[in-house]
Amino acid sequence: MRTLVLNAGYEPLAVVSFRRAIVLVLAGKATIVAHGGRPVVGGSVTLPRPSVILLARYVRVQRSGAVPVSRRGVLRRDNHRCAYCGSHATTIDHVLPRSRGGRDTWENLVACCVTCNNTKGNRTPEEKGWSLRIRPACPRGPAWVVRGVETRDPSWDVYLGDAA
Repeated sequence: MRTLVLNAGYEPLAVVSFRRAIVLVLAGKATIVAHGGRPVVGGSVTLPRPSVILLARYVRVQRSGAVPVSRRGVLRRDNHRCAYCGSHATTIDHVLPRSRGGRDTWENLVACCVTCNNTKGNRTPEEKGWSLRIRPACPRGPAWVVRGVETRDPSWDVYLGDAA
């Protein structure tokens, strides 16, 4: 089980193991905001298993705001759906092929099924007569800035907002 760590201002910071969360709570550096599952039983203490903790002191974090491009991120952004046919996607495709100057950017990468990726080859969607089902863009929101929220606990939704 993993735990979402919130800054003192309720800003999502990171995802840690529940063991790390218990250490922070026992050291007085954090409090449990939401819990679930079986309680953690120690020699002299029983605590609820934390799913969200709040730090006691504010931690200043410098963020550039830019979400780094990754294969996993593109698939997650497009909900594992092919940008051309809508079927299950397992690969990514450059809208403008790399051989023609296409870059590895959020705006040029889309999730794609193997069939469409092989059929498209070294052409643009316009040359194939295809259209994109989505408009590729850089994802935004705390769920994209905080590492480890790819698989999220439902109790985190209140703190992460609507970004999936």
